[in-house]
Amino acid sequence: METTRRKKVLCPMEKNGKTFWLRIGSAFINGDGSTNVYLDAYPTNGKLQIRDLDERDFKAKTNGEEGRSNGSNGSNGSNGYSEQDAEQLPF
Repeated sequence: METTRRKKVLCPMEKNGKTFWLRIGSAFINGDGSTNVYLDAYPTNGKLQIRDLDERDFKAKTNGEEGRSNGSNGSNGSNGYSEQDAEQLPF
């Protein structure tokens, strides 16, 4: 899959011996290689992982459904910023 400048921010959550991945924000790669991270929630365990968007993220958008990274709350983690918005930021 092609790498995009837009990323998803995930937090690993341990429950009953299993790891669940909760999407808690978005990230954008800037022209100079730096990264802007926008969090919708604070990770209480202090762990974050930034990953490329995958087919499931794009499929949810094209079907008009909200994306669900782990089925925990129905939130797609979208912060209202598009990749085009990120490229227009002054920093």
